[in-house]
Amino acid sequence: MTPSTKEPVELASLTLIKHLKRRPSEHKGDAGKVVIIGGAPGMAGALVLAGNAALHLGAGWTILEMLDHLFNQALVDHPELMVRSAGNHAAALLIKTNPDLIAIGPGLGSSSLAYEWLQASLAHPDIPLVLDADALNLIAENEELLLALKKRNQQFPGMSVVTPHPGEAARLLKISNEQVQSQRLTALKNLVQLTDSIVVLKGQHTLIASPQNPSVQCKQGNPGMGTGGMGDVLTGSIAAIAAQGIRHQLDLWSSTCVAVELHASAADSLVNKGVGPIGLTPSETILEMRSMLNHLL
Repeated sequence: MTPSTKEPVELASLTLIKHLKRRPSEHKGDAGKVVIIGGAPGMAGALVLAGNAALHLGAGWTILEMLDHLFNQALVDHPELMVRSAGNHAAALLIKTNPDLIAIGPGLGSSSLAYEWLQASLAHPDIPLVLDADALNLIAENEELLLALKKRNQQFPGMSVVTPHPGEAARLLKISNEQVQSQRLTALKNLVQLTDSIVVLKGQHTLIASPQNPSVQCKQGNPGMGTGGMGDVLTGSIAAIAAQGIRHQLDLWSSTCVAVELHASAADSLVNKGVGPIGLTPSETILEMRSMLNHLL
């Protein structure tokens, strides 16, 4: 099924957060092992933001595969994050790590090492996969990677989500940014058909659809979210909620919807408290999301 271009229904998924309530006997393995890949030289902050979002939204443990091999600030400032230098033999390293979920893209860059990790992530079977930022740009530039994504989704339906902003959507669809923005529902439908994935088309009133699910629209959010790093936070948030969802009866579609709505609602909550919209930061949004999630449990 492909999403229609009719007006989507309003997203209302936060009640699903109750699935994440933990039993007293649970341990970190029940909350999922998340691997996030990115952080090329000069872009390490994007990966750290995604990692912090995963950490604060409840992932059992969060491993960052950092392409910037000289960056060690995360080891000092964020000791809860497991930061590793992303080396060659990506496929073998992923098999050894045995993650519950992979997210790739924040600050990934376009190097040969980035390509290798993306190729290995697309080939890694039967776990949720979150694709954002430079992972989408690489797929837009390389037909082989796009075919690998489509093959993965044929083998494991509903197990991949792509989260483009309008510019990344335009590159994937080979059209202009203006065309995406003027016909967002059409762009969403075409992205689902192109990738066979769950698609989160970010922007004002973020849209979500998949081959199995009709379009929904997030009515929350505000202009303060238009700042660098907010997308990285969303990637880490989807990763955390979906990783917990594996053992808490939430599939990737539901987890994605929860993360999108929680992310936007947290930004609105901060603005209502007088924090922003101008100067609203991704890091503040992470902490507000954590507070809201625990309040809703």
